[in-house]
Amino acid sequence: MTVAPSEQPVRRLVLVGGVVQGVGFRPFVHTLATELGLAGLVANGPTGARIEIEGPRRTVTRFCRRLVTDAPPLADISTVDTSELPLVGGTTFAIAPTSSGAGSTLVPPDTATCEACLTELADPHDRRHRHPFITCTGCGPRFTVTTSMPYDRSATTMADFPMCTDCTAEYRSPADRRFHAQPIACWACGPRLRLSGSTRAEGGTALAEARRLLAAGAVVAVKGLGGYHLVCDATASSTVAELRRRKGRGDKPFAVMVPDTGAASLLGHVGPAERAVLSGPERPVVLLRRRRSSPLAPQVCPRCPDVGVMLPYTPVHRLLLGLPGDPAGPVMLVVTSGNVSGEPLVTDDGEALSRLRGLADAWLWHDRPISVACDDSVVRVRPDGSLLPLRRSRGYVPARIRLPVPVRPVLAAGGDLKNTLCLAEGESAWLSGHVGDMGSPAGTRAFERAERHLHALTGVAPVLVAADRHPGYRSAAWARRYGPPVRLVQHHHAHVVSAMAEHGVRGPVLGVAFDGTGYGDDGAVWGGEILQADLAGFRRLAHLAYVPLPGGDAAVRNPYRMALSHLRSAGIAWTRDLPCAAAADDGELALLRQQLERGVQCVPTSSMGRLFDAVSSLTGLCHRVDHEAQAAVELEAAALTAGEVGEGYPFTLDRPGRLLTAVVADLRSGTPPQLIAARFHVAVADAVCSACRTARRHTGIGTVVLTGGVFANGLLDQLCATALQTAGFTVLRHSVVPPGDGGLALGQTVIAARVGSD
Repeated sequence: MTVAPSEQPVRRLVLVGGVVQGVGFRPFVHTLATELGLAGLVANGPTGARIEIEGPRRTVTRFCRRLVTDAPPLADISTVDTSELPLVGGTTFAIAPTSSGAGSTLVPPDTATCEACLTELADPHDRRHRHPFITCTGCGPRFTVTTSMPYDRSATTMADFPMCTDCTAEYRSPADRRFHAQPIACWACGPRLRLSGSTRAEGGTALAEARRLLAAGAVVAVKGLGGYHLVCDATASSTVAELRRRKGRGDKPFAVMVPDTGAASLLGHVGPAERAVLSGPERPVVLLRRRRSSPLAPQVCPRCPDVGVMLPYTPVHRLLLGLPGDPAGPVMLVVTSGNVSGEPLVTDDGEALSRLRGLADAWLWHDRPISVACDDSVVRVRPDGSLLPLRRSRGYVPARIRLPVPVRPVLAAGGDLKNTLCLAEGESAWLSGHVGDMGSPAGTRAFERAERHLHALTGVAPVLVAADRHPGYRSAAWARRYGPPVRLVQHHHAHVVSAMAEHGVRGPVLGVAFDGTGYGDDGAVWGGEILQADLAGFRRLAHLAYVPLPGGDAAVRNPYRMALSHLRSAGIAWTRDLPCAAAADDGELALLRQQLERGVQCVPTSSMGRLFDAVSSLTGLCHRVDHEAQAAVELEAAALTAGEVGEGYPFTLDRPGRLLTAVVADLRSGTPPQLIAARFHVAVADAVCSACRTARRHTGIGTVVLTGGVFANGLLDQLCATALQTAGFTVLRHSVVPPGDGGLALGQTVIAARVGSD
């Protein structure tokens, strides 16, 4: 009897690349092959998953198709390569031991506890009832517990926790949700939760006592997935104020954790898009427009238009907020990074007891090591539902970013503030979690630890290092010590290309790069730039007119200095009726006038961020800052309450004096600061659109990129996008990496290392 070609037996080798380890992919393959009656094996390998599949040709083809269409939710398949193998025979399908060898694969990000695990957590009859480390193949820690690849338990920080008999049975059963779930654990074999401080306890008692302490007004250091948090009752004014004092945090906003989206809606606007992001597997901090009244203590986010809200993403968080029937306790918690302000996140248990002493009253911790620090991600949801990432870290890292061009193996060192680093090879790039400020030895150590961890996971061996051109950047100095040749990249070109890379665009584009500080090719401080750019280079088409930056960092810390500098450049006298002039005493005004006249420590700047600072002080909103972008945030907050705005002020980038003259006239006529702030935002958006129209006439380019830290301002981001789209431009905005320096390394990677660039 003749067998139809479609029914003839074949054996096929299938190599699957992408995020296929740690997401239940091998159990999925096993189940799919068994369902289709196919034989063979699947194993983790150095480049992903290696499958040998045998059976009728038509069924094998169907299997290969469903590998992609039916893959687990957390999987991200980038490649599927097939080739023919000799027939072996057999009737069973097996999960084989992990194969070794050179290559790179991906580990998935940490994800929030899934609904199935949460159900078990709350079930008194389940053996994992209230287990603080409950997880399965669909949720839990991945990136922060993985030490090397391929992804197996022995390559995670769970290696020192032997599975008990019950967990071993679940781990080995293809029908179980925990089949080959590497962080699997239970009360019998998992990590141990402990409470330290004036009260000591273990396990469930430790958690109950931590809740009691929080209700009594204590600050508790809680060990999370990627580091320690400082946690307290977000509705207790005195407690929040005390935490702020201990951290030396000034008025910088705190994030808040609430049990569900219903509670989140009491704090800020929660539409369908916000609800989806809040409850998604990434569980970032989502900036919500604040409600005028809420249960929060006013010290949580003073003078800020937004409140950062997140839902619990670990079993410990869920238990801290309480399960049904638990004693009453706080249901809105401040959850802020466990560190002294300006220092890296604490991950080591011994360091937590020493570095957080004086900040925390108690420590709720466990004995599962954290492989690498990973702070919470922060995002904003735009009106169109797209994400504006402000910090890309837990939940998103180390997800692969596909590049528009292939690159040589490269390490990009990023910048000195909000630092992230990037490793890339071919058409793939991987960014680290948020490292933060490189201004201390601890910051440098955190950077080096992140680099080693990312290298261990990706296998990328750099032949080139990219860094910023700023001669004083510590990240660039580190790059020069690292070993491979260093290629320096202009700051604002890197910003523009980071947005181009995430959109898969090669250019040319018009790049609107607005930020606070970036080293310019002429030695000035740039930051209000209109560039014509592609992946190879850029041309500066326009920029905000230079004004002196009196005293460098002193002008950044004291926005009234920038206001006075801008007024002097515009020929406007420093009269005491102007709030920025009233903010300084006579002696300081005299010294500042002398400094500007002589040009002492007065580097010229085109920074749009500094103009926002200046207008914030000029309107009387913010004269001194204790955290980055504080003055601009308060200016945005005022603008959002202005009501009907009408037209903006007259403003072009090359003539900011007209804008300042109009602002001063409004001030003197008694116009409310809120309306001045709103008119200023509209004026900046109009100036951006006008500059891009002019650039389009000269270049023919109709695509605009909005980038740089100033575009973390949601109001400006939306005003500029709307104006440009109305004018017929294609507008590209960040939705994968932050517009600020947290996305800088991605742009550096593509500019420095693209194949064929020499």
